[in-house]
Amino acid sequence: MQTPLATIAKAALWMTGAIVSFSSMAIAGREAGLSLDTFEIMTYRSLVGVIIVVFALTITRKWHLVRRDRLGLHSIRNLAHFTGQNLWFFAVTAIPLAQVFALEFTSPIWVIIFSHFMLGERMTHVKATAAVLGFVGILIVARPSPETINLGIVTAAACAIFFALTAIFTKRLTRHENIASILFWLTTMQLVFGLVVAGWDGDIAVPDVTTLPWLVLIGFAGLAAHFCLTSALSLAPATVVMPIDFTRLPVIAVVGMLLYDEEVVIWTLLGAIVIFAANYINILGASGKLRPRQRGASQ
Repeated sequence: MQTPLATIAKAALWMTGAIVSFSSMAIAGREAGLSLDTFEIMTYRSLVGVIIVVFALTITRKWHLVRRDRLGLHSIRNLAHFTGQNLWFFAVTAIPLAQVFALEFTSPIWVIIFSHFMLGERMTHVKATAAVLGFVGILIVARPSPETINLGIVTAAACAIFFALTAIFTKRLTRHENIASILFWLTTMQLVFGLVVAGWDGDIAVPDVTTLPWLVLIGFAGLAAHFCLTSALSLAPATVVMPIDFTRLPVIAVVGMLLYDEEVVIWTLLGAIVIFAANYINILGASGKLRPRQRGASQ
């Protein structure tokens, strides 16, 4: 079944909010990382999220929407996200932001692959072409080589797999769960995860007046990003929603240049053009505007 173009437009609007939120979180994460480790950042981020979600549920009187019959799936989803997010926070402090995002953008490729097996979404020629083209664009931007491989690059690449799994499990949850329930269990479970791993040595650093605002921004931005992402996934297939996030690359490249004097090279721009092309092909295919010729059996 094809997704209507109007529905894709609504999903794209939600993804715009997610892009702004994720970009803000990258900046705040780099600044907070100057005094806190990634586990501590995740703990405080989740604490801010819990406060916001509890307040919102109380004010709107929607506690009845928080369900407990799929805690197993919530746990798997939130553990995948917790792992990916910790890897991501480490990467934004270790390598240029544009490079982090470029490697993270292998996530939609994993989503296209995983959604075929885990969500039952068809792997059409159009989706396969978009995935390959997107991956080529990422390689152009990252230009990996044995000489450039370091821990930051490895963690940025690894976080993409966990983010893809998060998107897949989120899509499964949206079939039965309200966004309020998903966000409540996201923040609550990740707060527990954070307390366990950050406090295993009995020493959790207390943020100072300089770091605290960045942590608050991380909490707000992280929650807003997941609200927008979950809303988008509830409207359109994961293989349509996630590639839209590619537009975060040129945005963060400009941000890195302005705030951190990170060089924007021609390869980043060229790769972005290829990635945009992959997005366009995927969206046209999902909206039914692009129909490849079929011979014999259907795709």
